[in-house]
Amino acid sequence: MKRLLIPVLALLLVVGCAEQADSEYAAGSMPDASEPDDAAMQRPDALNPVNENLAYPLGWKVRLDDPNPDAVISADTSGSDVYLASMTPGWHVTMGRPRAILYHPASTAEGSYSASTKIHLMEPGQKNEGYGLIIGGQDLEDDHQSYIYFLIRRSGDFLIKQRMGDKTETLFGWEANDAIVPFTEETTGTAANTLAVHVDDTSISFFVNDAEVHSMDKGDLQTDGIVGLRMNHAVNVHVESLTVEQES
Repeated sequence: MKRLLIPVLALLLVVGCAEQADSEYAAGSMPDASEPDDAAMQRPDALNPVNENLAYPLGWKVRLDDPNPDAVISADTSGSDVYLASMTPGWHVTMGRPRAILYHPASTAEGSYSASTKIHLMEPGQKNEGYGLIIGGQDLEDDHQSYIYFLIRRSGDFLIKQRMGDKTETLFGWEANDAIVPFTEETTGTAANTLAVHVDDTSISFFVNDAEVHSMDKGDLQTDGIVGLRMNHAVNVHVESLTVEQES
């Protein structure tokens, strides 16, 4: 019961931020985390934030799809274009106009592994935007960025794509799946879903709430690299967990 209360509290705390989605970008930028302390350099732990709750999570980075030096990325609820804050367990994210990836450089995986995240979708209004997991993140701070992303949306659909630089390729287009908990008119509070990706020597498998929704040959897809989050615009979510389990 305790964990269910956290996302509800998060909604109350950031609802003001969600209302900023249609406002002009304010002046400002991401908090300076160029010299985080040793704790902030470690893989993020949803249960043990390295700074206080409701503060920007030290060491995390945000990359917008469309660069905008005036976009505000912060834990300030009164006007951030991307709101990101520690909120045990996990982190809260509220997006304004930007689409972006959010990640910690120490959250990496290689070879055979499983990566997962549990995400609670708050009241989305009429929006049907995607949110979810990235794997295989490489060169995320330059023009050669690449990653695979696995998204769901309020209507109960999922999508798998690959980004390479400024181009994207659809690996599996939007399709409904009964394993996904949608946000409907009957939903009270949040719609919670756990997304997971399992990578081995030959294949990549995608799961929602422990049910496999798709599997594909690994081929030459890049799966080694950073594991993080992807959020489209106007999404308001509580990320309860983000985990990586390496296999020998």
